[in-house]
Formats: sequence, structure tokens, C-alpha cells
Amino acid sequence: MISIQTFIPAFLIQSLLLFASTAIAQKDFTPQWSKGVVWYQIFPERFSNGDPNNDPKVTDQNGAYPFDDKSPFQIHPWTSDWYQLQPYEQKNGKNIWFNIQRRRYGGDLQGIINKLDYLQSLGINAIYMTPIFWSPSSHKYDALCYHHVDPTFGPDPEGDKRLIEKENPLQAETWVWTSADLLALKLIKEVHKRKMRIIFDGVFNHIGVKSFAFSDVEKNQQASPYKDWFTIKSWRDSAKGTAFDYEGWFGVKTLPEFKEDSNGIVAGPKQYIFNATKRWMNPMNKGTADGIDGWRLDVAYNIAHPFWKDWRKWVRSINPQAYMTAELVDPIEKTRPYLSGDEFDATMNYNFAFIMHDFFVQDKTSITVTQFDARLKELREAFGEGVAFNMQNLMDSHDATRIGSAVANPDGKRFGDWGQYFNWSQKSNNKTYNARKPTAEQLQKQKLVAAFQILYLGSPMIFYGDEAGMWGSNDPDCRKPMVWSEKKYDPETYNPDQTKHDPDEVSFNKDLFNWYKKLIALRRQYKSIQLGSYTTLATDDANKLYAFSRKYGNEEIIIVVNRSNKTASFTHDLLKTNKFKNVWTRLPVKEISVKAMDVAVVINK
Repeated sequence: MISIQTFIPAFLIQSLLLFASTAIAQKDFTPQWSKGVVWYQIFPERFSNGDPNNDPKVTDQNGAYPFDDKSPFQIHPWTSDWYQLQPYEQKNGKNIWFNIQRRRYGGDLQGIINKLDYLQSLGINAIYMTPIFWSPSSHKYDALCYHHVDPTFGPDPEGDKRLIEKENPLQAETWVWTSADLLALKLIKEVHKRKMRIIFDGVFNHIGVKSFAFSDVEKNQQASPYKDWFTIKSWRDSAKGTAFDYEGWFGVKTLPEFKEDSNGIVAGPKQYIFNATKRWMNPMNKGTADGIDGWRLDVAYNIAHPFWKDWRKWVRSINPQAYMTAELVDPIEKTRPYLSGDEFDATMNYNFAFIMHDFFVQDKTSITVTQFDARLKELREAFGEGVAFNMQNLMDSHDATRIGSAVANPDGKRFGDWGQYFNWSQKSNNKTYNARKPTAEQLQKQKLVAAFQILYLGSPMIFYGDEAGMWGSNDPDCRKPMVWSEKKYDPETYNPDQTKHDPDEVSFNKDLFNWYKKLIALRRQYKSIQLGSYTTLATDDANKLYAFSRKYGNEEIIIVVNRSNKTASFTHDLLKTNKFKNVWTRLPVKEISVKAMDVAVVINK
């Protein structure tokens, strides 16, 4: 294809691009409430066990990797050494990586409800939970259905299963409200009571192999009412000698993909998804105040755009202020079609994390301050102001190494090289990866990362436990049970091969928690941090010093980041006005001194 530069002079191209970016900036299609909020991501099975009476049984794992629902099983001790094989696990003769996938710790919805006051004390005002719908796995991305919460997350698992058996999944009017479903509604109500918001995880590209729809297809073949829901390669036919075969997500047969045509997901599963969407947004048709505030959409890039356009219209018809964020790990140009006003409001902002890792996490291979600023600017201005304020600026997630371990592994693979980094940062794939507790020096780097993440433009998202000092390499190590201050944990002494190392103490890091809490309080106190403009004030490559301003009306705040290993100073004409004070000491400031690997914040009020 011939380049546009062949015909249009460079200055005209720049003008056109400026006009286009201005037009995008003027159009804001995003919700107001979600701009600049502080997100907290919860992995429910590992957050808190609030009701031991609903703990899953071994049979609840039927259909989930590693496909062993017969070996000895028990709920895994919450406070045990992560890599230590427990006696019940040793009986199956398998290694640690097999057994970690079979573990269930008993985290549930009651546990989340019990800890909402903790989240409020931290300053969180929006929660994203990974899937809670019925599923045999710990992660629940292999749903059995979308219209019921996992029975083991509620108070009466066996009773819920009996209720569900009476339904016709094709007829939404027959759908019952189980005890787990009702507990989810209570969770939503308790969240809203605290003036917080909550979104659910929509996994609409594929469904579990044991789901109601696929199980019926597997059993009844072409006689199934769901036969057109999936991409079937061949039907079981003894006369023709063909076996049953179908398309799984990236070839994974336990995750059969919904069939798509030119309009995206086909009519049958599309209608089911739309019905389930409404169920959680307007439960029992009592109003959106009792429903979730939006959705996070799994592997959004695997579903054709027309589906998302239709789905957005449906979602906004139910709740005009609903928030929609997508899991995307693509560069700006590939992401742009999803953020043009007719699909999503934001993404899980992995591109932000990639830039942050390149500057803060890497040492010898880190980018310069100037490069850091330029890349942030490009990303910040790529999709318009409304999107920028709504972006979930994360540093890690359930699919990535924890920031506590990332800082302990500098100068390895680049986080932005997603595929390579993903495998390199898994201890199961990389024996040399440092999965030990971060040092005090490394934790100071995490503090600096957290400070920038929270004070930067957008909506910071914290992965559960980062504020408590949790560490862990990529999946499954990033999914350890939450570290709570009231629990006493066994130290980590075991390596994956069951050899030992000197103990790493596992405990709630109060100092780190208070750091996150102090910065989040600052964000929530000042509109300039939540919704203010962004201006770069200094990019000092030689001293690794970066300064920027956030301004909202007459309120202006200056943040100075020192990435170097020595104290640095910063001065600017703004400071000569005698209006700026240290935000914590309230002492007037004319020149800012910043300790090594630290941050300084001043404000003009």
C-alpha cells in the first residue's frame, strides 16, 4: 500500500494530525464517576475466606486443569508456605506446579464483604473483581454460565445447584436467584453504601467445556439447541468415521469459543450474553442502583468489533453511566478502534505499565527521563482526555508478575515484550527468576512506582495485596492468598523443587500500606490530582529527575520524582511566587530537595 506521505507534504500531515487529535479530545463519551477513581483488583478465591461452610469440594473441580478431581484434597491452609507441598498433595506424586493448580483456599463473597471497611480505609473507591460466575477453576475464566455466581462463593452450594437444575437456560424468565446470586447483590449494596463502585468481569469470547451449552452439544450433537453456538469442525459420526471436534480458544479444548460471523458472536450466545448483562446491571428489574456499575471485558481483541458496538448500546441503554473497560495489550494504533466512542471507555492500561517498567523497574537498561516523558505523553494524548482520565493505570495483575517481584528482577526481559516477558517471569518456566522477598532497597523502588502511579493522570489500579507487601512471579505465583494483618503466616522457606532456603518472613507490611494510604488520601483530597491537567516541568536525564504539574482551576500541585541514587534539587519559576507549600509539612517551598529514589509534592494552597 502506498504511503500517504507520497502525496501530502509533512507540514500538512502535522496539521491534519493536530486537527484529528483536537477533535478526539473534544468528544468525551466516558462516564464522569470513573474519571480519576482509585481501582482495586480482587481475585476472589484468594482474597478472604469469610464462610468456611461453603468451601469447595474436590468434585467442584471437575473439568478444570489439571483434571484431577480424584486425588486426596482439602482446603489449602491460608497461611502456609506457598511452595511447600502439603501432606495431602504429596500423596498424588505430582510436582508443585500441578498441585498449585488444584489448590483451593476458600475465598468467597462473604470474605470480600467482610473486608470492604479495609478497602475503604485504604481509600479505594472502585473495585474490579475477576470472574465470580460458576466455574470449576480457581480463576473462573472457564464459566459454566454467566447468569449465576459460583455456588461455592455463596452460603448454600448444594442447594444452589439443585435450584439451577430446574431452569431452562434459553428462557431467562426461568432463571432463579440462588443464595450465591443474592449474596452478590448484597455485596453490590454494601459497596454502594460506602460510596464505592464495583464492576464484574465479562468473559464472553468463550465458555467452559462443562457449561450448560457445550455439555448439551457434546451429548446431543446436531440435535442440541445449542448446535449453532460453537464452531464445530466435525460431528461424531460412526458411519463416516468422524470424531467430534471444535474450535477452542487458542486451541485450548476446555475453552470452546462462541461462533462468530461478520457481525461478531452469533445470535444464540449473543442473546444469552445480553440477557446475563442486564441481569447483573438491573437485577430483578428493580433499578440500576442495585446493579453493578460496569464491566471489564476479557480478551476483547478476540471478539469482532460489531459485537462490542451492539453490546455497548445495550449496556448504555440499561445504565447511561455504566463503565466499560477492555483487556487489551496492543500498541496505540491497534487499540484506537476500541476507544473511538462506540465500544469501550478505557482499557486495563498495560501500555502504561510497560512504560513504567522501562523507566522505574529496569536499572542498567532503563530509558531516559526524556524518553519516559515522551512515551507517557504519546499514550496520554492518544485517545482523548475522557479516556485518559478513565484508563486503569495498573502495574501488575492476575496475569503478570507482582510489582514486588518485578523490582527484584531488573534488567531482564522488557514487560512491553509481552509474550517473552510473560514466560520469562514465570518461575515455572524460568528457574533463575528471583521469587524471593524483595529487599528494603527494592521496596523503596516499589514505593516510588506507587507514588507515580497514584499521582499521575488517570485512574490507578492496585492489585490486591501489593499495598500489603505481597510478592510473586507471574501466574500462578501472583495469585497467592492475601496477606492480612490479623493472621500469622508461615515463613517462605521452600523452593519449587522442595529444597529449602533461608526464611522469608511473610507478614502484612504496615509501612508500605501506610505509604499507599497516604498517597491515595492525597489524590482524593485534591481535584488537581484526580482531574487536573498535566504539564511537564523538567526532564533532567543527567540527574534522573522528572517534574510535572497537575492543575485544576486555581489549584496546582507539583510532583518531583528522583529516580537516581543521590539527593537532587529542583527549582522553577512557579516556586518563586511564594505560594507553594509541602503537602505534608505545610512549610513554604522555594526549592525542592528530593532524596534518592523518592518523591516530593508541593501545592499552592
